[in-house]
Amino acid sequence: MFKGLSNLASIMKEAQQIQGRAEEMQAKLGQLRVEGSAGGNMVVVQASGLQRILGIKIEPSLLKDADVEMLEDLLISATNQALDKATRASADEMAKLTSQLQLPGLSEMMSKFGLGGPNGGGSNSGGPASVG
Repeated sequence: MFKGLSNLASIMKEAQQIQGRAEEMQAKLGQLRVEGSAGGNMVVVQASGLQRILGIKIEPSLLKDADVEMLEDLLISATNQALDKATRASADEMAKLTSQLQLPGLSEMMSKFGLGGPNGGGSNSGGPASVG
């Protein structure tokens, strides 16, 4: 009976540690900045690691030409690139967090959802995320 209580206390302690690490990860992702660009950097979109768009820069010459369709395409492309980088950065942080946990099968499960782990997500293809 006391052994069960000891195990429960251990599980609760580990849960608190996990919660603390998750909060640290969220704060770190909130500070992370990634950029996506299109049209030879004529459109640049900045996002956070939490996948929030923080800023958009548009080369003024694009506005003078009044090619709205092209500008829309560039904005979509740059935004998707920035969000893809933010997703990969988030997956990398999640993989770091889960690698510290000793839960059987967790790493494989995470990889099936593209959230890091062996053979899954967390790759840096498409260029490194910029910080700062």
